[in-house]
Amino acid sequence: MMKFRFRRQGADPQREKLKQELFAFHKTVEHGFPNQPSALAFDPELRIMAIGTRSGAVKIYGAPGVEFTGLHRDAATVTQMHFLPGQGRVLTLLDDDSLHLWEIVHHDGCAHLEEAIHFQAPSRPGFDGASGLPSLAHITVVLLVAAGDMAALGTEGGSIFFLDVPTLTLLEGQTLGPDEVLRSVPDDYRCGKALGPVESLQGHLRDPTKILIGYSRGLLVIWNQAARCAERIFLGNQQLESVCWERSGHTVVSSHSDGSYAIWAVDTGNSPTAQPTVATTPYGPFPCKAINKVLWRSCASGEHFVIFSGGMPRASYGDRHCVSVLQAETLVTLDFTSRVIDFFTVHSMRPEDEFDEPQALAVLLEEELVVLDLQTPGWPAVPAPYLAPLHSSAITCSAHVANVPAKLWARIVSAGEQQSPQPASGASVCAGGEGGAGVPRGHEDGTVRFWDASGVALRPLYKLCTAGLFQTDCEHADSLAQAAEDDWPPFRKVGCFDPYSDDPRLGVQKVALCKYTAQMVVAGTAGQVLVLELSDTPAEQTVGVASLDLLQDREGFTWKGHERLSPRLGPLPWPAGFQPRALVQCLPPAAVTAVTLHAEWGLVAFGTSHGFGLFDYLRRSPVLARCTLHPSDSLAMEGPLSRVKSLKSMILPARIRNSASGKKRTVAGSKLQEANAQLAEQAGPQDVEVTPVQRRIEPRSADDSLSGVVRCLYFADTFLRDAAHHGPTMWAGTNSGSVFAYALEVPAAVAGGEKRPERAVEAVLGKEVQLMHRAPVVAIAVLDGRGRPLPEPYEASRDLAQAPDMQGGHAVLIASEEQFKVFTLPKVSAKTKFKLTAHEGCRVRKVALATFASVACEDYTETCLACLTNLGDVHVFSVPGLRPQVHYACIRKEDISGIASCVFTRHGQGEAGRRLQSGLLGGGDVAPYCASCRLLGFYLISPSEFERFSLSARNITEPLCSLDVRWPRGATHISHRSRESPKLSQANGTPGIILAPQSCDGSPDPICKEADTPEPPEAMLSPMSIDSATSADTTLDTTGDMTVEDVKDFLGSSEESEKNLRNLSEEEARACAILIK
Repeated sequence: MMKFRFRRQGADPQREKLKQELFAFHKTVEHGFPNQPSALAFDPELRIMAIGTRSGAVKIYGAPGVEFTGLHRDAATVTQMHFLPGQGRVLTLLDDDSLHLWEIVHHDGCAHLEEAIHFQAPSRPGFDGASGLPSLAHITVVLLVAAGDMAALGTEGGSIFFLDVPTLTLLEGQTLGPDEVLRSVPDDYRCGKALGPVESLQGHLRDPTKILIGYSRGLLVIWNQAARCAERIFLGNQQLESVCWERSGHTVVSSHSDGSYAIWAVDTGNSPTAQPTVATTPYGPFPCKAINKVLWRSCASGEHFVIFSGGMPRASYGDRHCVSVLQAETLVTLDFTSRVIDFFTVHSMRPEDEFDEPQALAVLLEEELVVLDLQTPGWPAVPAPYLAPLHSSAITCSAHVANVPAKLWARIVSAGEQQSPQPASGASVCAGGEGGAGVPRGHEDGTVRFWDASGVALRPLYKLCTAGLFQTDCEHADSLAQAAEDDWPPFRKVGCFDPYSDDPRLGVQKVALCKYTAQMVVAGTAGQVLVLELSDTPAEQTVGVASLDLLQDREGFTWKGHERLSPRLGPLPWPAGFQPRALVQCLPPAAVTAVTLHAEWGLVAFGTSHGFGLFDYLRRSPVLARCTLHPSDSLAMEGPLSRVKSLKSMILPARIRNSASGKKRTVAGSKLQEANAQLAEQAGPQDVEVTPVQRRIEPRSADDSLSGVVRCLYFADTFLRDAAHHGPTMWAGTNSGSVFAYALEVPAAVAGGEKRPERAVEAVLGKEVQLMHRAPVVAIAVLDGRGRPLPEPYEASRDLAQAPDMQGGHAVLIASEEQFKVFTLPKVSAKTKFKLTAHEGCRVRKVALATFASVACEDYTETCLACLTNLGDVHVFSVPGLRPQVHYACIRKEDISGIASCVFTRHGQGEAGRRLQSGLLGGGDVAPYCASCRLLGFYLISPSEFERFSLSARNITEPLCSLDVRWPRGATHISHRSRESPKLSQANGTPGIILAPQSCDGSPDPICKEADTPEPPEAMLSPMSIDSATSADTTLDTTGDMTVEDVKDFLGSSEESEKNLRNLSEEEARACAILIK
């Protein structure tokens, strides 16, 4: 009898095949703003933009949803980037003095970015023959000349080398050394001083043989490369920073290290020019910082633009990050909150045009991209359709809502448009795009931002600000105010990145949204729980405030943390959008660790480190308050900063317990190992596998600190009192492995009415479960008679999901950090379990229930449990059998913040998306997408970037882009890499995915165009899809510090009925999803 306990049957080939049809792991796209940008480039012909980063990533952006990503082999900083105009090629310079040529390569109807060839600058002296010229050891500046066929490389030694771009080989005999330039300089200017490094190289728009050279010493030279002579010389004496050559060639503008810029006139004389036409220090006369870059843009009106970065007074505003825009007498100092990387203007580049006539100014900052409309009076900022900073304030929580009804989607978009109206001229740096899916996210400053996540680029939809409801330590400004007219410099705050919070108590910890009633719950750091409802019109109203004491007058507990937020009294104005209906204040005012909303019952449940409460927001009255503190939980009353003090005192007792228990297990463990060895020798057939030895998990002590933290809350209509009657219930799980189940008496709504009677809701404790090992409870879900999760509120009543089976016996799935366990209801007896920690040696961090559809058969689906562990692995288990199916390495185990920020979406089905088109930066087109049953996830790969992954084998979500380019005559692809399996490079170094275009039915769908069709360059995106339904919460503290407990996981407890969804009209449901943060 014993030996069969240690044996199991071998793998079933049929089941293994089915797993391949159901599950597949893919990292698909990266959302957000590139982390640590370092270089910028713009192609005015193709209207695409490139950004390089310090990690060596290259990202090219066209229309919204059209993105190309590449990664250099060496993790070196990208210092400069230059497009070969109209060719879809970009030349990058790294800080190790290597040059890399990238090209957008088409393969099977789609395109990807690929490194074609690279060049390492030689460091040996005397490279150019026997001239003894300085080595090409450090390249300071790169200039593309002759339509991109040749590149001029300025070096630190003052020499200029010329490079053949298609082959990236140096052209011998054309090197320009500083000695050759000095021959044309007057003797009194030489004075035995070197010219210094080459700081700037500028080409002539109409004459590619002329190059404007700027040396660090201040010398400017117009060099004719064909005649090998200097045509004009400008004898500057101030250290040079940058140079700009006006398009007609008659004006040169130089900026200098003392905060000044000079305008030089290019006349026909041959004598060197010693004095500029105009020399000014805009923010003088006191010492100023250097003007790092200057641009001159001409206008037909004669009022030309001068745009420069830096130059601020060193003593007063030396720490400001500014770009100044000067036109005639109008000067605006754009004040940013992060460092300026680079900037460019969108203007005419056709040689036949006489003037630039700039349309927009794009400024790349360290944390965001800001675009200004230069054609509209006042030069307003243009709302970015993508590349908006996800981390404008520190992200504290995220949620995902899918299959948003069309009416709710339109109302949210309308509210967002009222917040950020488009400029009258319609100027923008983006074009095209796809609407449909999104994510709301909570931030440290008390804001909740909604994002469209249906495509490759996250598009901002709407921002909710909760700070206006409270009296904070300093006045909160929702919009960035302009400086007063009499102030100097004339600062104007621009951009939305704000790393500072007015009051840390405003931080949003949990968000829950009901997509059918447009109601939302926002919970914060100071125990505030805000119930909001979407309104299409502005309103002025008073918000009702209720307090709930979770300690229940327990003696011996004194709160030593922060104070509660004081709400503003009286009627308050609220713009169109989500408006507050009720405010619940938890006492003590600790951070909310779990929240859940049931709009059909009008109830919201919330939990902190002290207990949990239930609130009826329809009657604005508390229903239940339960304290979960253990008598030894004094640490929970000290606030977040004092918890570190007890770390040292916790380590020693833990070591003593481990050593004592180890001695007791020595003798018994040796006997057990001998018995296992004898049984293994008696094993019969070779195909019988031995069950892996389980790790022994010591039960956690009930005296452990923070055992009362509420980890999850859950509403369900199930059998709790007896097997004959089902009704509303509420479940709560704590950090000590305790589960509380309450039976609720919710007055039923009148037939045909939406509102329920005014009778109070009652809650009675029905069951209380204590897990043996006292592991924290991560998630709870009730399964119906068919073993499927219960649908969301209103889904069954509105025929949006299949009604649950209320005839068979229900079961409750309790997921702790160490194991999954299924209990029967209403007896709450153990049915099956899987000890994840004992088998795999890891702990559960995130959990989700999802429906997986088969690739081979559209009608075959399975409901499974997916979990993310503290090692970064994703495991999938069958439900309710809890049998392991597959597991994948998703996130590096060292990436604690990535694991903590992971969001699982829920299963769902969607319909075709829609198209949006507008803007300036790249004409784009987005194909419709088709959604299917699948489980998706998001996690942070940097403070400003999310990565999306998929666990479904059906309809992989990935960007498939195409870009029309005009190659020069005779030009060919020069990439040396294999074309058999093109992959999308991930900027964070994670494995790529195979690009395979798919249509909505899963068949190959290549994108093709007729060659003779005259169309402007545009980009195409193949089917994109995201399907999940409702919300999932984030912010799990994986480090063990439970200061701000963020471990509530929303379970995907609804299953959409495919038959019912097919019958829905577009006005009832659409394949939309919202990302909330």
